Amino acid sequence: MLWHEFTIHTTEEAVEMISNFLHEAGAGGVSIEESGTLNKERDTTYGQWYDQPLNDIPEGQVEIKGYFAEESPMEDIAVDIQERIEELRSFDIDPGNPRFELRLVNEDEWADAWKKYFKPLRVSERLTIKPTWEDYSPESDAEKIIHLDPGMAFGTGAHPTTSLCLRTLEKVIKGDEEVIDVGTGSGILAIGAILLGAKHVLALDLDPVAVTCAKENTQINEMDAQITVKESDLLSLLGGENGRDVLGIELPVKVVVANILAEVILLFIDDVYRALEPNGVTSHQVFIRIKSISLRRL
Repeated sequence: MLWHEFTIHTTEEAVEMISNFLHEAGAGGVSIEESGTLNKERDTTYGQWYDQPLNDIPEGQVEIKGYFAEESPMEDIAVDIQERIEELRSFDIDPGNPRFELRLVNEDEWADAWKKYFKPLRVSERLTIKPTWEDYSPESDAEKIIHLDPGMAFGTGAHPTTSLCLRTLEKVIKGDEEVIDVGTGSGILAIGAILLGAKHVLALDLDPVAVTCAKENTQINEMDAQITVKESDLLSLLGGENGRDVLGIELPVKVVVANILAEVILLFIDDVYRALEPNGVTSHQVFIRIKSISLRRL
């Protein structure tokens, strides 16, 4: 099967927004190559391994590749995405001088090629992410393993925001909490929360591909009884009569985690407050970022 590989050369600042544009346009997969990640020396602090060759991506630049089915209207998609990238400047997000490339590739060239770069990754004192196809043994009884096959869903642990969320969960979860994971992707944060001692996690995502992936990873980690995965947003659940028998949790909860674009979080920030107990926990960094975005839009 042939796919259109649409490559965008841009800045680190714009990578999350442009990746989202590609997903919204119907990309069957998105890959991100950052100069800072590919070119740095091996760092064993958290057991992170890099075997990628050095490439020619300039410092501070990123290559984002979206893969679209052969029958996709690529001319229209490319024009729409280019226009949306230019609009980022009005939100003080600098995409630099983006360059675009388009070519046809065989599915075998990209569908599983990323797997050779996804190695066991120690993301915190207690959590290690292990791809299902890799062999790895924990170094101590305290080390907890997240078994993961992200497929086409977001969440391998390599992205800085994912590892930051896991480290934050490690700090705030004391045991027996009920947690909501908004935009669960591969389910990585939900699984990490259970390993750290949470009692139950409600994992939500609007992407049916992500929901399927999260359910599969929940089963791989034998957490079906502790993680409820639903194709939904937070507002829909808050407005219903759903109870523990449907959600696996009782609202409000102690912890809400949302590893998604800050611009999207802005749309449901009031719902987050409603879902949290008065002394509930969410990342203060998120609200600092939200305040910054809000002020820019005034």
